[in-house]
Amino acid sequence: MVLGWIGALFIGISLGLMGSGGSILTVPVLVYLFGQEEKVAIAGSLAIVGTIALAGGLAYLKNKLVNWKTLALLGLPSMFSTYLGALLAAHISGIVQLIIFSFIMFIAAISMFKNNQNQEIIHSPQTNKIVASGLLVGIITGIVGVGGGFLIVPALVIMGGLPMRSAIATSLFIIAINSYTGFIKYYLILKQHNTSLDWYIILLVAGIGVVGTFVGKFICHKVPQKKLKRYFAYFLIIMAVFILYKEVPKVLNLVT
Repeated sequence: MVLGWIGALFIGISLGLMGSGGSILTVPVLVYLFGQEEKVAIAGSLAIVGTIALAGGLAYLKNKLVNWKTLALLGLPSMFSTYLGALLAAHISGIVQLIIFSFIMFIAAISMFKNNQNQEIIHSPQTNKIVASGLLVGIITGIVGVGGGFLIVPALVIMGGLPMRSAIATSLFIIAINSYTGFIKYYLILKQHNTSLDWYIILLVAGIGVVGTFVGKFICHKVPQKKLKRYFAYFLIIMAVFILYKEVPKVLNLVT
């Protein structure tokens, strides 16, 4: 259990330090450290990620860094596709969801390696690509329960033309609305199957995660971002391999 609380703190610290990445740890923390069933963990992850992201986003409001127009362009399509992704997830086994999740972790790691270069180059807004990115992010959020910050932040910088700090602030609100949208659908699906959520774990992990974001913001100016992202990317690869190691044999057993 103690490892679970440490994992929750690390989720928040990662979000506070980098604006993304931390939420992708939530499902593994709930499954492997708290022993939750896959779909329950994904539903809980969406509630936790949404709460942590919202708290982080509110902290940016006073600096007026949130770009509301771009938020709407990417956020509204992603809300729709998040709901659709959660609907599709009802027909996918929890084990398969975790395997998909591991591949998303690989993609996130590659994204973090690439984002270490030319982070502050500002591009012209590309509306169609922003909307398309929103649809893609939403599907991923709905199916595997990640906030998608590792995809949203680069999309806002490259396609939305936002400075990095504005992209991080805007992405936190997009992550929050996507996560809560997905959570609502998951909650209804679980309720139909008489499956309950562990609200104590959800609230406690979310609370510890929120504290972690403030810790992350406090130390973010003291640690080089490029090194942080590189080390975190290596960590994601290790986690992805671990998930495959745990879940692929289960699929093979089902097949045989």
